[in-house]
Amino acid sequence: MTMHALTIKGQHILLSPYRCLFWEEERMLVLADLHIGKAAHFRKAGIPIPQSVFQEDLMRFFEQVHFFKPHRILISGDMFHSVTNLEHDWFSKWRTALEGIRILLVRGNHEILRDEEYEQSGVEVVGSSYELGPFTFSHDLPQQQSEETFYFIGHTHPGVRLSGKGKQHAVLPCFHITPHYCTLPAFSSFTGKHVIEPKRQDKVFAIVPDSGRSLLVEIPA
Repeated sequence: MTMHALTIKGQHILLSPYRCLFWEEERMLVLADLHIGKAAHFRKAGIPIPQSVFQEDLMRFFEQVHFFKPHRILISGDMFHSVTNLEHDWFSKWRTALEGIRILLVRGNHEILRDEEYEQSGVEVVGSSYELGPFTFSHDLPQQQSEETFYFIGHTHPGVRLSGKGKQHAVLPCFHITPHYCTLPAFSSFTGKHVIEPKRQDKVFAIVPDSGRSLLVEIPA
């Protein structure tokens, strides 16, 4: 698995091509926008979204947990997309395999379940933001920001547009890193993407599919 190592405020961060990052000092896996239940929600509305979409996301999640062996997992918003459905039940059953690992949730705009329902799934709701060391984790960038902290956020599902010969183009999920914050790609593969317009000082790492795996490629801003 190709990863990219960053040092931010003296801390060591590994970006994974599987749409998450790992904070080495805290042994914490960080991801955003799982949207568990979204595919099932669409199926209930009569839109034929295959069950394999969520199953592949869940398998990728547990593969990353197995690889990094984190002490904590932090989800920076939009863990569940809808009220309880079959996909919620699948996650709750898989959660038992992660005994001993704390799962923390920063509330996002799709968090419509009660705190007790998250707790029943083994998830600790920590509020609208979570501060640890030099970092703040939130679903969206707060209006008032501190110059003393670096932010990790989700919500916008960042994508970068790549163009090729013959006018081909593709929009790929990406990590968008500015001097003050990092926007994580949506962990769910069943989401739209917002095309970013990076500034010269920004860093952009696109997630590129390649023969059944994913690669992390730095894109010049």
